[in-house]
Amino acid sequence: MRKLSVFAAGVGLVLGPALGSCALTTYEGPSEPPRGAVQPIWPPLGEPPATPIQGGGEGEEGASTTAARPETIGARHILVMHRTGMRAPDTITRSKEEAKKRADEALKRARAGEDFAKLVNEYSDEPGAKARGGSLGKFPRGVMVKEFENAAFSLEPGQISDVIESPFGFHVIQRTE
Repeated sequence: MRKLSVFAAGVGLVLGPALGSCALTTYEGPSEPPRGAVQPIWPPLGEPPATPIQGGGEGEEGASTTAARPETIGARHILVMHRTGMRAPDTITRSKEEAKKRADEALKRARAGEDFAKLVNEYSDEPGAKARGGSLGKFPRGVMVKEFENAAFSLEPGQISDVIESPFGFHVIQRTE
């Protein structure tokens, strides 16, 4: 698989096979590897994962499938940052407690059935999230920070997570695929 990596202003963009997929990651400096980088991003379409899920034996009881534990999902999210969060811009002045309260409010409204994209516009501090409706597209395991990944991969399609804290702030995640 060929990958094209582009680094600019502290952000790296890794483009996958035939430039049909990408993962955005950041790094601390030229001598440090990207944070959250994936080795490998994911196999080309139609090929099995490089490290298949191991079953416990023959038959249904011991066998595992990717349907039971998907390797790639789609999700969107609301990120509420606070001033002490990782990579929070100077324009974010709210405290951690204020950010948590704001994320709780967004979660309550999302679970009440309000349009998730509209809530992203109102609540999310993630750069570019408003234009994407909070969509992160499809991504494999190992790309997101652990707290986010654990929550996102535990959801069923359409399900909304509890408020999840990561080094970046507080997330409300909706699995889309």
